[in-house]
Amino acid sequence: MSEIPLFQAVDEEGGSVTRISQFPQFREQAFPAPSVAFTEGSWEDVEQIERDKALLLASLGFNLNLAPVADIPISQDDFIYERAFSTDPLEVSQYVETEVRISQEEKVGSVLKHFPGYGDNVDTHTGVAYDNRALDNFYDRDFLPFQAGVAQDVAAILVSHNVVTAIDERLPASLSPAVIDLLRNDLAFNGIIMTDDLVMEGVQQFLEPEEAAVQAVLAGNDVLISSEVTIQREAVLAAVAEGRLSEERINESVLRILKIKLQLELID
Repeated sequence: MSEIPLFQAVDEEGGSVTRISQFPQFREQAFPAPSVAFTEGSWEDVEQIERDKALLLASLGFNLNLAPVADIPISQDDFIYERAFSTDPLEVSQYVETEVRISQEEKVGSVLKHFPGYGDNVDTHTGVAYDNRALDNFYDRDFLPFQAGVAQDVAAILVSHNVVTAIDERLPASLSPAVIDLLRNDLAFNGIIMTDDLVMEGVQQFLEPEEAAVQAVLAGNDVLISSEVTIQREAVLAAVAEGRLSEERINESVLRILKIKLQLELID
């Protein structure tokens, strides 16, 4: 058992992704999609739902929510549309600012996803997504909600497996040093960077799970999400033992994780 409290994380976006509130023993009704709360109500309704969500998660011992969705779909036909707040960058940015602020007031860290922005890409759970949009499109549109979250000292940002050719035409964003460097330097994000699940099809078509984990750390990710945690953990430890990964690189991530745990008052 760790002497330092662990992150206890869950996906509780609202709408189609409700890992906790879908169960009636935790809540009479599942949390609605934030977009529905807004279109059928008001910003005050959105704020109240986000407060209720954070309070419920905190009461159950969760300290990290893999939400909000900061993606901006282009049309209703897009894969991410059902989970997104709006197609309007300013509305999505305001929602992100609201969710992060309220959640962190209740000591539940937020995780913005899916950087650099999903747009109209296909589902990387089941295939490879190539995003061929110009880089200006991301600065003018997709990055705005992430910048809003960074301004609120968001705890973490989750990186997608989309291949964003304007940044790195060879690797999924989650494995790309160029994408991580952009997030750190251009967006000035100093919190935790984490991958999407490293055994999703959008990664497996590039690398075996063991090597994907090592490359994710080399790229600069601090936390790896994995459905094959044992084999990927062992692969990272072996890479350190072999000298492929330095302890200094690991310690950089440890310091960021500890900083966020201090921010959330998990440690003194």
